[in-house]
This record gives sequence, C-alpha cells and structure tokens, in this order.
Amino acid sequence: MSSSRPPSAAPPPRTPAPGRALLPLADEPPQGRADAARNRLLLLEAASRLVAEHGAEHVTMEAVAAAASVGKGTVFRRFGDRAGLMLALLDHSEREYQESFLSGPPPLGPGAPPVERLVAFGIATLRHLTAHIGLYLAAEDCASRRFTAAPRVVRVTHVSALLREAGVTGDIELLAEGLLAYLDTALVDHLHNRQGLAIGRLEDGWQDLVERVVGGGHGDCC
Repeated sequence: MSSSRPPSAAPPPRTPAPGRALLPLADEPPQGRADAARNRLLLLEAASRLVAEHGAEHVTMEAVAAAASVGKGTVFRRFGDRAGLMLALLDHSEREYQESFLSGPPPLGPGAPPVERLVAFGIATLRHLTAHIGLYLAAEDCASRRFTAAPRVVRVTHVSALLREAGVTGDIELLAEGLLAYLDTALVDHLHNRQGLAIGRLEDGWQDLVERVVGGGHGDCC
C-alpha cells in the first residue's frame, strides 16, 4: 500500500506542531479591541444560557441576538454562521480535552506506549463527545467545514503520529481517517443515544478496532 498523497488543487489543512493543539478554535477579535471582546463574551454567555435551557439543536442565531439585545447581523459578523458559534462555545472544553492527550499524564498523554495512548485517546474522545454531543452535532452541521475544523485536524494529526510511532505500515493517513470514523460524532450519537448502546461497549469496540489495525500493520502489537 502506498502512503503517498494524491495531488490536490486545494491546499492541505493547517496542522499543529508536534505536541501542540490547533487553537483558537474560532475567530477571536484582534488585540486591543476591548469592545469587540466584550460583545463576543456577551454573545457567548447568551448562547450558553440558551443551550442550557433548550438544547443546542434548538438555538438559532436570531435567538442569540435577541437574548443578547443586539442585531442578528452582529452575531453573524462575530461567528460567521451557527456552526462557528457552536464551535466557539466548545472552545474551553475542547482545549482541556486536547491538552489531556497532548500533554497530560499517561496513558492518555506522553510517556505511555503508542498503542496504549491510542486506546486511551479513543476512550477519552468517546466520553468527551457524549458529554457535549449536542454542541458537537451543531458545530459539525456545516458540511463544507466538517472535516477541516480545527478540532478534527488535531485528532487526525495525533492519531497519525501514534500509528507511526507504533510502527504501523501502509497508508497512515487513510488508516487514521478510518479509525476516526468510529469516533464520528453522528455515529456516536446514533449508537449511544438512539440505539442505546452502553458507552462501555463502544469503548471495548474501540480497543478491539485499534488492536486489529495495529496488529495488522505491526507484528509486535498486543
């Protein structure tokens, strides 16, 4: 299997340096724009209240504008669209989640063997997604940005690095994408919330998948 990338007219997504997260997750006002920063915080606080009261799936840009007593255009100028607003709401929890696997204690963070880290990463991701499932579903509603959003780019980069460290051969980029398909937000929501599969079963399935993928590409695995 060749690991070379096919030619593409579009530039590749920006990737983080080793050990660093791709942050911030959403556009922030330029430094020195105190009024813009205050307005952004006001809008995020209003959106957060609405999400807590009604669920992310029922929050609209119009409702956020009304709750913050500003024009609808202000919300769109600050966040671009509804997906951008939801991504901004996820910023704090996403930062903590990224820091846990990039620089936290093992086995999730550095210091553990790569396969152990990969298993721990999937388990942490499943728990993180289920805790914030509504916001993630809303943030990924924009199809054109679903696979290029900063949080997902970080995950692809991290999983690819762990596969290489584990000595896995083949097309690492596609293997990483295949593994992350198991951690797709919509799939996790369907299996856990719609089909009623226990999170422990999903975690066991992730570990089995990792062992099969790594075992097939590296003879010393598991």
